[in-house]
Amino acid sequence: MPGIVLTVSGKPDAALTNRLAADIADLTCKVLKKELSRTSVLVRYQPPEQWFIAGRALAEDGGHAFKLEVTITDETNTKAEKATYHAEAFALLSRLIGNLHPHSNIHVIDCRASAYGYAGVTQEEHRFRASAVAA
Repeated sequence: MPGIVLTVSGKPDAALTNRLAADIADLTCKVLKKELSRTSVLVRYQPPEQWFIAGRALAEDGGHAFKLEVTITDETNTKAEKATYHAEAFALLSRLIGNLHPHSNIHVIDCRASAYGYAGVTQEEHRFRASAVAA
């Protein structure tokens, strides 16, 4: 955890993709106190003529947008940490992408430990097994 999905307007760009993936993972791990070894990042591109905000395609104005979705285990971060993450992620993506529409958005998804997992085990079950071994 976390799982990060970043959708960016525009055409795929390998250099930008690598930079976005590395920088958003680093920021997420720093601000939300997550482990990089357990962080996955998916970067997608959406053509600006297919991205609409307020009924207008981004292509009409020539600007850019992003949608950042970060799934974390519920109750592992404070309101203040999430607020800091929103501000720092928006600033980071503004620098990397440029000319952003102000309604580019960030969604931190607090997911219950019983609803999220990897390697076929929920986070709740993983923690239960780890505590049983430690006991």
